[in-house]
Amino acid sequence: HAVATGCPYEVETDVTSDLAKTVFTVEGQVGETFALTKYVAYHSSRGVPPAELADRCNRTIDRAVTAGSAALVDEQRQWLDDYWHHSDIVVDGDPAAQQAIRWNLFQLAQASARTHEQGIAAKGVTAGGYDGHYFWDTEVYVLPYLSYTNPEAARKLLRFRWRMLDAARHRAQELSERGALYPWRTINGEEASAYYAAGTAQYHINTAVAYALERYLTATGDQDFLEHEAAEILVETARMFADLGFFYSSNGEARFHIHGVTGPDEYTTVVNDNMYTNVMARFNLGFAAWAVETVAESNPDAYEALVRATGLSEGEIEEWHRAADAMFIPFDDELRIHPQDANFLRREKWDFAGTASDKYPLLLHFHPLVIYRHQVLKQADVVLAMFLRGKHFSTEQKRRNFDYYDQLTTGDSSLSACVQSIVAAEVGYGQLAYDYFNQSLYLDLADSHGNTTDGVHIANAGGVWAAIVYGFAGMTDREGRLSFSPRIPEKWTSIAFRLLWHGQTLKVTVDGDGCLVEVESSGQTDLLVDGATVTVGHDRPIRIPAQGH
Repeated sequence: HAVATGCPYEVETDVTSDLAKTVFTVEGQVGETFALTKYVAYHSSRGVPPAELADRCNRTIDRAVTAGSAALVDEQRQWLDDYWHHSDIVVDGDPAAQQAIRWNLFQLAQASARTHEQGIAAKGVTAGGYDGHYFWDTEVYVLPYLSYTNPEAARKLLRFRWRMLDAARHRAQELSERGALYPWRTINGEEASAYYAAGTAQYHINTAVAYALERYLTATGDQDFLEHEAAEILVETARMFADLGFFYSSNGEARFHIHGVTGPDEYTTVVNDNMYTNVMARFNLGFAAWAVETVAESNPDAYEALVRATGLSEGEIEEWHRAADAMFIPFDDELRIHPQDANFLRREKWDFAGTASDKYPLLLHFHPLVIYRHQVLKQADVVLAMFLRGKHFSTEQKRRNFDYYDQLTTGDSSLSACVQSIVAAEVGYGQLAYDYFNQSLYLDLADSHGNTTDGVHIANAGGVWAAIVYGFAGMTDREGRLSFSPRIPEKWTSIAFRLLWHGQTLKVTVDGDGCLVEVESSGQTDLLVDGATVTVGHDRPIRIPAQGH
């Protein structure tokens, strides 16, 4: 504490085993001021003794006091200037939305600024909800945002999962599976969920980690990380799915099935062939095979190290290809939709008309077994699969699936509205996309779920970014090239944001007629426009027409 005053004062500090306090007793005098500058240092480590951490805190504070508070404020200002330069989204035509968007982006800044390979809890640093536990939300909703705005932070979060790999291997053994199985809810890599049906049975957590790896590697081209961390994770997660599923022949055709799992929708548990899990497991298996084959070709030494670390055999890679190619994806020929699982369409539809508005969230008012017997969703499950692996579904399939499941989705999950907004925008439901976006945008500001007191929903904040970039700007990143299909809300005049793409800074400006893509750095990059490759450079921006123009 640095004190500046002409008033007499006394200081008393008392430290016990569980409490520390400093009390200032000031004899205030007319015309005098009392200025107190408080310096606080925080160090954390699992491997450093507390006494050494305390010494580090003292040294940090000594440097801070020597530099002065003004220097610290300047340093923070510079950090925030850099953050907003890369992460800000500028919306013209809707001041309220602009303010709310920046509030959500600020929550992401606080949550990700000092990860130090410790992960981002579901509530970030805003409150104690979920006891600081870490979920798959971060990989699916926050990692893509970081991969395109702060890849260094994204890399640290992925290394956090890599450091958990041994614990995931042990957990797979506990569940009698090969490979590695990441927990649904954790701090240190061990499963912290007390309810297996809606927690432990969510084997799709592995695919979330694989998806985050793909987003990061696609955005950065970080070959070193692929060779030394990502490939090992992918081998073990794919190995688990190859062991979990099985081949079953019907009508002379062998298909790969996965039984007894729970998808993202926690209102439907322990089912066979959950569509989301199968779609994402197919991706995990294929991506792992690609990663291993890429490492083997580009860096034989890294490949040999990978084989030593994992016991990988060439036969396994062939098995992954075969399982991915034969993956069973449920489809109903009569409704022409993808059932959420093998038996979903055989269940009774929930009586929404007879359910009072004060009975939501359903899980707080109905026994889980009642909910599990019905067609009712806590969050968009099939819709999320269509967003994450969009290239595997036609626009017509997406529209039919969206129409069917939208009427069954309660929105009781904070992870749902942003995804529904993205897919609604993609299939041409502009107003509905905007409505769902606003649900996501104001979820915490309006406390619409009634639990913001437990902390901000950090994944939803990442979903706000995704709804704008993937939804309204229509960004996709396939085959190593970005593309855009802009569809801005009618109320907005324009949207502008930046992306980091393989070391290049791109500025994207969307308006009612389309979008303008500029390279702000000195290099160039390739975009995919109407199926053709177009090179964009610092002096060669490109204009892409809006959807339907």
